[in-house]
Amino acid sequence: MNNSSHPDRDPRRRVLDERTCRMICPIAAGMVGVCLTGISLLHLGQINGRRAGLADDLLAFDALCFLVATLASYIALRRGDHRRLHHMERIADTTFIAAMLTLTVACFDITYTLTG
Repeated sequence: MNNSSHPDRDPRRRVLDERTCRMICPIAAGMVGVCLTGISLLHLGQINGRRAGLADDLLAFDALCFLVATLASYIALRRGDHRRLHHMERIADTTFIAAMLTLTVACFDITYTLTG
């Protein structure tokens, strides 16, 4: 097997990994701000007598997941080693998807807590 056909050495794969990291880094960083804004709004709602439910805890956890995704994609972009790039890109991708799913659950919790 020659080196160019090995999936870890495929230049197209490296470009794809870098593109994924370049997309995840700013989006996940922005989503940390969205989570913090959501937590702030929920706490303001508590002052006015509304119950926050589980949503503020979910959003706090979510902000940490987005932060991990941001840091993993940033580290992947800063390192020259392809193996590390692929590993960190996978961490960034997995935590980003987990954070998006958690954000969806938090949205459902906010919706049904406020209407219930």
